[in-house]
Amino acid sequence: MSNKQTEQIKFYALGGVGEVGKNMYVLELDDEMVIIDTGCMHPEDDMLGVDIVIPDMTYLIENKEKVKGIILTQALDDHIGALPYVLRELNVPVYGSRFTMALVKDLCNEVGVPGKQQFNEVHSNSKIKIGKTPVSFFKTNYSVPDTLGVMIHTSQGPIIHTGDFKFDQNPVDGMPSEMDKLTEIGSKGVLCLLSDSTGAEVPGYAPSESLVAEGLKESFHEAPESIIVSVFSSNIYRIQQVLEAAEREERKVVVVGKEIERAVEIALELGYLDDLEGTLIDLKTYKKLPSDETVVVTTGSQGEPMSCLMRMAKGSHQTVKIKSKDRIIISAVPSPGNEKQVSQMVDLLSRTGADVVYGKDKKIHVPAHACQEELKLLLNVVQPQHFIPVAGEYRMQVAQHHLARSVGIQQDEIFLLDKGECVEFNKRKAKQTGKVPAGHVLIDGLGVGDVGNIVLRDRRLLSKDGILVVVVTLNKAHNKVLSGPDVISRGFVYVRESEALIRQAETLVKETIDQQIAQNQTDWATMKSGIRDQLSKLLFDKTKRRPMIMPIIMEG
Repeated sequence: MSNKQTEQIKFYALGGVGEVGKNMYVLELDDEMVIIDTGCMHPEDDMLGVDIVIPDMTYLIENKEKVKGIILTQALDDHIGALPYVLRELNVPVYGSRFTMALVKDLCNEVGVPGKQQFNEVHSNSKIKIGKTPVSFFKTNYSVPDTLGVMIHTSQGPIIHTGDFKFDQNPVDGMPSEMDKLTEIGSKGVLCLLSDSTGAEVPGYAPSESLVAEGLKESFHEAPESIIVSVFSSNIYRIQQVLEAAEREERKVVVVGKEIERAVEIALELGYLDDLEGTLIDLKTYKKLPSDETVVVTTGSQGEPMSCLMRMAKGSHQTVKIKSKDRIIISAVPSPGNEKQVSQMVDLLSRTGADVVYGKDKKIHVPAHACQEELKLLLNVVQPQHFIPVAGEYRMQVAQHHLARSVGIQQDEIFLLDKGECVEFNKRKAKQTGKVPAGHVLIDGLGVGDVGNIVLRDRRLLSKDGILVVVVTLNKAHNKVLSGPDVISRGFVYVRESEALIRQAETLVKETIDQQIAQNQTDWATMKSGIRDQLSKLLFDKTKRRPMIMPIIMEG
């Protein structure tokens, strides 16, 4: 414990509240900052062309000399996906478990991070200092190996961050959550609990991951042709259960997809995945085997447009071709916001004549997050003085708030936060104060943050009503039109069937330019604005559409 008695503490989330994914939480302790998780999320439907979304780091970059370290609770993208971009701006020590750090190093190599990185492996019994602040850990259960909860030991008492978790009484790795550590620290007094809210709307307890073994066994039995199983790439426990189910049916397993291949390779290397029977094979061997002796494990359980499973569904995957009577098992449920994509993919897969096994009632998936009774159990064990629901959409945070009230936590001790909103702790009392800059940064190709609201607005306009380009050449000395105006249309109307409208548009542009020359309004910005206004009115009157209008004036 720190000896300081005057420590000022501030907490805020830069991502992970009001949304599922993009987890990033910051604790300020006097003039030092500790970051917990640096996640990304998949783009929403209206973020056209965007690859991934990461938290806005403006405030951290402005205060980079205060940032003393980053703690990672687990290895899924929604907790580590933004790390390469964070490390480009903040070269600080990173702490995480063995499996997490192995995937992090791989990710940073792939994305590219300049300079030497300070990666530090920790485990559930590690005790470290980040800046002046002592930090310890406890083991949790989740769908990914080696997940950790975090205890930040402050002068006002410990702050506990659960990470994503559930209390699995029969975990695949045989190592339950360290409830004893939580009980012990709870009996001494916890300043604040930051708890995973994703399962807060689901009654009861989350079933054990071990139940999936039975569901997979049933789904594999008597499958007439090839079996294709879709999982999250770092869900190593699920992949282990697929291997065991395949062994029982005397089938071989091939892993398809760059991301999942790397995760499996790392898990085998570090001993988190066992292939004692030599069930795993490469693609070359897979091609030689009869289809009723194979299992393909791949990604795409969320219907991602470029994922292997979606490409298989469309018949465009180079190696794996889905045939009638193949059995496809989607071993996940859609994350919030992905329901439509998953539904479309299941529809495409069904059209191939394959038997598609998906949904909650098939025993092929169990929730990875703690449900209501587990969340109440945690609150009763920890007995925090203050409580902040994190990691979930706002309605999930509200559900956690109701659970906390039901076990006796007072209304004024619970804080429902949006991104950037701060809670300050002073002399063991907490109050909500102010806000730091927070939001989305969009990654598109190699560009980080260069696609903003204006670019997205333009992409939306282009996707809705298309574009009209007007090209005209002027002699500026004599203010005369030398050539044009020529109107080029893309995604607005089919030109051959709308020649009259295009001619009308060209005539209107010519009249508008002549009028502006007559009025001596010859600067090009004014001319372009006039062309845009007049043309926009005409096109809306004639078509009730609003294409993007782009006037190009050249000097001849």
